[in-house]
Amino acid sequence: MIDTRTMHVLVVDDQTDFARGLGRLILGEFDGVDVHVAESGEQALELLKDTPVNVMITDLQMPGMDGLTLLREALERSPSLSAVMLTAHGTIETAVDALKAGAYDFLTKPTEPEDVFRVVANGLERSRLLDENRRLRDQLERHKDKLIGESPVMQRLKQSIQAVAQTDYNVLILGESGTGKELAAAMIRELSPRADRPFITLNCTAIPENLLESELFGHVKGAFSGAEQNRDGLFVKAHTGTILLDEIGDIPMETQAKLLRVLQEGEIRPVGSDESRKVDVRIIASTNQDLAARIADRTFREDLYHRLNVLTLTLPPLRERPGDIPLLARYFLLKACAELGLPDKDISAATLAGLAARPWHGNIRELQNAMRKLAVFGNAQPQRDLLPGTVCLAPLGREGELPPFKEAKGLVMDSFTQDYVREAMTLSGGNISRAARLSGLSRVAVQNMLNRYGLSADAFK
Repeated sequence: MIDTRTMHVLVVDDQTDFARGLGRLILGEFDGVDVHVAESGEQALELLKDTPVNVMITDLQMPGMDGLTLLREALERSPSLSAVMLTAHGTIETAVDALKAGAYDFLTKPTEPEDVFRVVANGLERSRLLDENRRLRDQLERHKDKLIGESPVMQRLKQSIQAVAQTDYNVLILGESGTGKELAAAMIRELSPRADRPFITLNCTAIPENLLESELFGHVKGAFSGAEQNRDGLFVKAHTGTILLDEIGDIPMETQAKLLRVLQEGEIRPVGSDESRKVDVRIIASTNQDLAARIADRTFREDLYHRLNVLTLTLPPLRERPGDIPLLARYFLLKACAELGLPDKDISAATLAGLAARPWHGNIRELQNAMRKLAVFGNAQPQRDLLPGTVCLAPLGREGELPPFKEAKGLVMDSFTQDYVREAMTLSGGNISRAARLSGLSRVAVQNMLNRYGLSADAFK
């Protein structure tokens, strides 16, 4: 079941009493859903102009505009509409024609309540997923270089990025590999007064140590073997703009000393030159290293650390924001399908719940690779085979050790409980009352589980 508070169902039938009775049946089963009744195809199309209908149940045989004509015109206006055709026994061939024309499902008269509930629930879920996929496709264009996430921790991070961007102070971005540090830096630059100025990115580990200084500060002709002409470094190219020094924790000590001069004096000295040159550059540095530990073992300068660490942003690992995983997974799957020129694919609710339970040591990069794999092989292999370990049990102990039975049981039960409540909330669309009914638990019990594991119901909607 799903959250239907903003969804609409339209019943179209020239038999007014039947249409109204079917509408009352649907209203009694789906909390908060808006049900509309039309007595003709023409009336239905008028209603579709102003109402975002998600599921339309229409009779095939009606005076004037018949159901097939209504189906075609309705789908042309609203491609994400889930249309269900009503047909009497003996006209199944016509129903098949309707399915070929784009109908999602069909019901036979007289209808059984269980069949109505099934097709409406499935139609609402299908419509929701199509709308979400369209929204995510829009995000591919509008937000392809943005941090994606709606969890409380990501909302706070985005607020911090906006605040940091309005200053001209140096910024240090901390976080594990794959958490999106480069995207955060790009957002800072895009929201800053330097947005229309140069933006230079350098992965400090990608440049050999003997060339890093020249890459940063430039060199003069004859400074070293192969220096056949003067060359500007990245700081000169970034003048008046922003430079991102990615993996700053790995630069050699000698280069650190010269970088400190840039921060202190606002000037650079090319390799082999006796003259300095003023530069106006905002520095954003990022690292997955523990800089405090690097300072302690004397592989990172403390004075440089304090110069860089004027403002600090810490990006959360994916495991600390599991509520964002369904959104990210669908986003990356749609992106991969678009890159490969494949039809859109979706992920089952059970698989999404399993994905949210994985530790994702490689963070967002690992999740994106998993979705690329699903896009390529998803039609040939079951999702559970392509994404092994989507339901993860807590580790029971180190290799060769066996924890006490009670401790092991507690770890497994705790992991199971987290997996279960996530799946219940996913299937219910974030509706706690529906999750309680699905699971046979009380609403208070479900709420207590969410609180215990730091989960927000809104993250599953």
